[in-house]
Amino acid sequence: MEFVKDLKWKEGMDVNELVSSLGKVGFQSVELKKAQENIIKMKKDGAKIYLTFTSNMVTSGLRGFFAQLIKLGIPDVIVTTVGGMEEDIMKAYGEEFVIGDFQANDVELYEKGVNRVGNLFIRNESYSKFEDLVSPIIKGIYSKKKRVTPSEIFKEIGLGLKDEDSILYQAAKNNVPIFCPAITDGAFGFHLFMFQQNNKDFIVDVVKDFQNILFSTSQDEKKGLISLGGSISKHHAILACLLNGGLDYAVYMTTARHTSGSMSGATTNEAKSWGKVKDDSDAITVIGDVSINFPLVMISVLEELKKDEII
Repeated sequence: MEFVKDLKWKEGMDVNELVSSLGKVGFQSVELKKAQENIIKMKKDGAKIYLTFTSNMVTSGLRGFFAQLIKLGIPDVIVTTVGGMEEDIMKAYGEEFVIGDFQANDVELYEKGVNRVGNLFIRNESYSKFEDLVSPIIKGIYSKKKRVTPSEIFKEIGLGLKDEDSILYQAAKNNVPIFCPAITDGAFGFHLFMFQQNNKDFIVDVVKDFQNILFSTSQDEKKGLISLGGSISKHHAILACLLNGGLDYAVYMTTARHTSGSMSGATTNEAKSWGKVKDDSDAITVIGDVSINFPLVMISVLEELKKDEII
């Protein structure tokens, strides 16, 4: 039996100590600590780890942290949405996003050519520069291969970047595949469409990549998932694992609620009804802002893994 313990600051407290103390506070703090323990278990058990996240997390300052985690060998497979890859490329070429205000006047922002993502601002000029960058990249890929998968496209782009804080760069360098099932759902997809109008033999084979993600694991492998947010990224990783025996470990972090019946809000318990998560698996759902919860959990995980000389 566990009892609630008061949280107290002490001089020199590190993140691991903080997360451990939060595990006795109650409510979502307890789930936060369980998530940390779960990720440590999946890493120590040699599980193949799938990391999924939505593009807004790359808009934020989590982008460099994701790249660092890839460099440290935490995820083996990444599934994400195309907006994040666009913004990873933008930032790799020096674009900076502004911290604004949730209550900003959106009509004024529109008139100034500024796009709002929560309390973060992205200028239209960033997308104009992106167009100048991506067009020759697509042309270069086409010159090498007429039929490509999204994961091949992103590896090729990553190999051409020089930014240590880039997700694409670190993934390409460390041979971590990036799957992006909805590659057309953004500016990048529009440029693919425009290029194809003049190059009818250029094919982006999304179905082939679906096969690749299904074959990225097997029945025999231990499988773990760290899912940040939800949507198509989360479901593709889960489906791949479902068809290969189900997940042994799962950590979901989201602000969505299970009462909506959505994929984003679906809990790890709900996943067990589908066989996506094994009956006896370690599975935790943490409700709250990923920009707060994920750094707390993962820095605590890294401190533990470093102490045990696993990273």
